Amino acid sequence: MAELSLQHIDKIYDNNVQAVFDFNMEIADGELIVLVGPSGCGKSTTLRMVAGLEDISNGKLLLDGTDITRAPAKDRDMAMVFQNYALYGHMSIYDNMAFSLTLRKEDKNVIHKKVLAAAEILDLTSQLNKKPAQLSGGQRQRVAMGRAIVRSPRVFLFDEPLSNLDAKLRGSTRREILLLHKRLQATLLYVTHDQTEAMTLADRIVCMSMGHVQQIGTPMELYDSPDNIFVAGFIGLPPMNFFDVAFQDGVLKGMGLEIPLSAEEQNRLSDYVGKEITLGVRPEDISEGGPIAIRVTTNENLGMNTLVHGYTGDKKAVSAKLKGWKNYRNGDIMQASFNKKHFFDKETTRAIRKEEQ
Repeated sequence: MAELSLQHIDKIYDNNVQAVFDFNMEIADGELIVLVGPSGCGKSTTLRMVAGLEDISNGKLLLDGTDITRAPAKDRDMAMVFQNYALYGHMSIYDNMAFSLTLRKEDKNVIHKKVLAAAEILDLTSQLNKKPAQLSGGQRQRVAMGRAIVRSPRVFLFDEPLSNLDAKLRGSTRREILLLHKRLQATLLYVTHDQTEAMTLADRIVCMSMGHVQQIGTPMELYDSPDNIFVAGFIGLPPMNFFDVAFQDGVLKGMGLEIPLSAEEQNRLSDYVGKEITLGVRPEDISEGGPIAIRVTTNENLGMNTLVHGYTGDKKAVSAKLKGWKNYRNGDIMQASFNKKHFFDKETTRAIRKEEQ
């Protein structure tokens, strides 16, 4: 059992620069939590505080109810996998994986069994006598994972483990991590700046910006019901389109758009009559045919889908992800409809939802 409780955690450096603000979260046993956000948002700092590699300035960190806020890293029973593998080049793969157990002076037979078991899980059995330089990047990352597995820690910590791999290896190694988590049923915290990794791996996502938690939820919650403009723009590929519009007489107007709203949408905006708001529309929620004219600039065929880029009447850029193979040319007019719409308060940037009215 490995439940983590992060209670109002701050990180303030000696120069009074604050990297993390009031991080507050309960993590259940066996959950795979992904911390995602742009570079410098505080996600790796948070992970390092959990690992004990950074001091916690304020707040508490509990592991299964025990306060480990000031406990040294070696006493936290956690294993960390770094993005640069951190392997010993002069050692064999076997010795790299066994290293932490050797330091703990475990019985050699126990070490041997644990290393072989981890190697089998990660398909590394045939590589155990090689040196790290003889392995591919994906294999070296699996060795780093194996070194963590043999320790049988209560919590696994992954700090951008795929960032040094090419696109194909990222995809295959991501699937291996997911299968590994299901097999071990371990509590796992995973840091990435790649929202695709976050969406495909996480039980829950923590989306961060400038040291603040913006939203915590399942991948579908963050995609389908983002709390604010930052989350809406960060989660989803291509990113959400945003338009500054005014709501009046059941219609949104602005940026060359005039969009009639349904009764339900008008109800959601009942407190915003005559006011400007931000309209958000995901590219995949734009379809062909309708009242909105988009002047096409580029047409990117992706096989099953086509990305069409263009702009509205007053030059506002817009991207649409359409099903099938399309052949729009520069200058063509595509008539379109905005299907699912997201509304945001222009001043607070927070989502406007019916339940808040």
